[in-house]
Amino acid sequence: MRIVIAGGHGQIALLLERDLAEAGHTAVGLIRKPEQVPDVEATGAEAVVLDLESADVDAVAKVLQGADAAVFAAGAGPGSGAARKDTVDRGSAVLLADAAERAGVRRFLQISGIGVDTPPTSGDEVWAAYIAAKAAAEDDLRARDLDWLILRPGGLTNDPGTGRVTLADHTGRATVPRADVAAVITALLTAGIARRTLELVGGDTPIGQAVQDL
Repeated sequence: MRIVIAGGHGQIALLLERDLAEAGHTAVGLIRKPEQVPDVEATGAEAVVLDLESADVDAVAKVLQGADAAVFAAGAGPGSGAARKDTVDRGSAVLLADAAERAGVRRFLQISGIGVDTPPTSGDEVWAAYIAAKAAAEDDLRARDLDWLILRPGGLTNDPGTGRVTLADHTGRATVPRADVAAVITALLTAGIARRTLELVGGDTPIGQAVQDL
């Protein structure tokens, strides 16, 4: 499979690219900065410099031509303001989905987060903008005629992957290593599961079995 990953220099994306390459797939990481190319290529993936905040749908669709799946793993990241939460976490997700439709790529997996459908009660403007952007990106994807999956991990850690998770429509809040998130995405991309919103936290079920049980 050829899989194009937006946000290709993110922590989950780099792990995913390595997992996909080791499984014999071709991963293509979309990145914003040329200096990120060596990190992406070190995983065994291809790197394409393409800033989704400034690119148009034709440019993105060109990269997606011939792909078997697209993964949205991008995010504005810590330190960004409310405006970039919208342009990246929502706007870039919508752009990638538009491009996937134009390029005929039906398989689309979007990384979101547990709790994005619950408006925050705190007065943190940036956090509220992040939640709103993620929720809007989910709503946009659900309305499309794509074989979409939305994956909502719990609190992310950099602990070593355990290979065991809880993966279901609703899991409750807990943490999960980024390495296990990447491994679950690899498994989901090759499974015949579509049009579902799934939550993911650490657990006791081997990843292969967790995906099969869906």
